[in-house]
Amino acid sequence: MSAPVAVGRVLPTLNEDGSRRWIRPKPSHGSYAKVRRVVAYGLMLVFFLIPHLRMGGKPLILLDIPRRQFTLFGTTFLPTDTMLLMLLLASIIIAIFLMTALFGRVWCGWACPQTVYMEFLFRPIERLVEGGRSGSLALDKQRSHFHPRRLLKYAIYVVLAVFLAHTFLAYFVGTEALAQWIRRSPADHPTSFLVMAGTALAIFGDFAYFREQTCLVACPYGRMQSVLLDRQSLIVAYDPTRGEPRMKGKARPEGAGDCIDCGACVTTCPTGIDIRDGLQMECIHCTQCADACDEIMTRVGKPKGLIRYSSRELLEGHKRHLIRPRTVLYPLALALFLGAFTYALATRDAADVTVLGGQGEPFTRQADGQIANQLRVKIANRTHEDHDYRIEVAGATDGSVVVPQNPLRVASGQSAETPLFVLLPRSVFHDGEHRVTVRVSDGAGFSTTVAYRLVGPEDDDDDHGRERREQ
Repeated sequence: MSAPVAVGRVLPTLNEDGSRRWIRPKPSHGSYAKVRRVVAYGLMLVFFLIPHLRMGGKPLILLDIPRRQFTLFGTTFLPTDTMLLMLLLASIIIAIFLMTALFGRVWCGWACPQTVYMEFLFRPIERLVEGGRSGSLALDKQRSHFHPRRLLKYAIYVVLAVFLAHTFLAYFVGTEALAQWIRRSPADHPTSFLVMAGTALAIFGDFAYFREQTCLVACPYGRMQSVLLDRQSLIVAYDPTRGEPRMKGKARPEGAGDCIDCGACVTTCPTGIDIRDGLQMECIHCTQCADACDEIMTRVGKPKGLIRYSSRELLEGHKRHLIRPRTVLYPLALALFLGAFTYALATRDAADVTVLGGQGEPFTRQADGQIANQLRVKIANRTHEDHDYRIEVAGATDGSVVVPQNPLRVASGQSAETPLFVLLPRSVFHDGEHRVTVRVSDGAGFSTTVAYRLVGPEDDDDDHGRERREQ
């Protein structure tokens, strides 16, 4: 029994027989395209330069995952900055919600790296190498994946993928470490080389094969637009009131719409949809259809804007209201979280001090009867300068304190740790504990104290020991 055949195309990227339909959009050269081109190449330049820029002696952006340190615009966030990172992430999410409510999917069409690199780097190279859109379509019909032109395109894609992979990794390892990777043999750092090769392979696979599928299948943003957009949100839309009924040909009977059903909006769409079918999940609001339609309208002597930025309310003849619940609540929430983030960032300590217990036994008995506790003092320097941190212990006057490194020098943006030994007589411990306070200061205005509970023998330990000796 043969499998049923779909009547018409089910998805814009699938043929009726279920095979992949390769999207080869015809480029549009209207006013939107000119602005998008400037924005796209500007974003590419910024993406490349950011890892090389410094602020306060630190990388502008460095996401050091192995060390769990994130540097953003000269400020380093440590693992203990969970609240700060949570507030920052919440602010970013709310800002995306607000931007979408006001301007629709402007991120997808104008600033998303997938769109920017696909439409302004990889596809232009494809058209240049394969002989334009018609050349690419001809190779698709031949199913010739090993045609010399296509192989040349793939070779160029590999070079670009390797370059972009190195740039991308610079955000996570820094330009200094990346430069060492490049100069050394892969055999000297196989793990780092495999990470780079895997990243390059993923980029090549994305732009050579997955392409618009990344937007349609992998990215959740399109599926979220049903809850992020409302009827007032700005979208790229076709005006059916003006365009319908659509009719082909130059002879325009009375009552015909402005749309001549030329299909220019479909052939230029990077996701292969027909914008005239209304708001769709696949639409990334790139405005290529608007440029293509404006060019046709100019040719047939009709006003531009049959496809334009609008909203569903405006298309139905209603007024667009900028003030509505989500455009009021989102800014308030953004101000709340961003304000909390700013306040927490401005008032956080210049250093982060953590006192931990030593490894091994909780305490030891010395030959002279004293009880020894080993501690570890970890200091993270948040400032832009190196500091010497002096460590003192209050509550240990009856005994002695040994700190091998005191003061402890910690470089800017780095962490350091030193052991600390507290030796106290047995008599100061009650119920198996004695409380002290560890004070850390840098002599430049920073000072903090951390309370700590030292562990010792229980009150009846000596009695039990005496009973065992007598037996």
